[in-house]
Amino acid sequence: MAQTHTTYLSLGSNIPDRAANLSRAVAAITESVGTITRQSTIYETQSWGYTDGDYLNMAVAVETALAPQELLAATSRIEADLGRVRSGNGYEARTIDIDILFYDNETIDLPLLTIPHPKIALRRFVLQPTADIAPDFVHPTTGKTIRELLEECDDKGEVALYSHDTMP
Repeated sequence: MAQTHTTYLSLGSNIPDRAANLSRAVAAITESVGTITRQSTIYETQSWGYTDGDYLNMAVAVETALAPQELLAATSRIEADLGRVRSGNGYEARTIDIDILFYDNETIDLPLLTIPHPKIALRRFVLQPTADIAPDFVHPTTGKTIRELLEECDDKGEVALYSHDTMP
């Protein structure tokens, strides 16, 4: 039996139908990445870095047999399959964005993959959903829990519960 790893993923969408995009991403993750063991509620947040429509954000914990680079390839494939187009201009509207936040307690620094995600401590819209599913997870480089990172986060962007939560 293959060894499994716990990974935490952040999902976001700001192109309609946002909730359906998240639902499709969750289904695709289950199909091609691994077993989702925990799933946050959905939050509505303002765009970060540009003004192109509000996001729906959530986080999932996944047990996967994929190696980190395989995980990145799988999540990139899911994004492409769900219609994400990367222009190379950085922050932009997207049908789905899947970020790898953590992979076990590993620290990985490769040209196309950095784990833990380098901006997690700066983004309330990532920390809040992650705190729903793993408040006591310790960030491997800061030594702080997700709850502590959320309490210390300087990001003042509003993170509100999504009132039309249709996710299973």
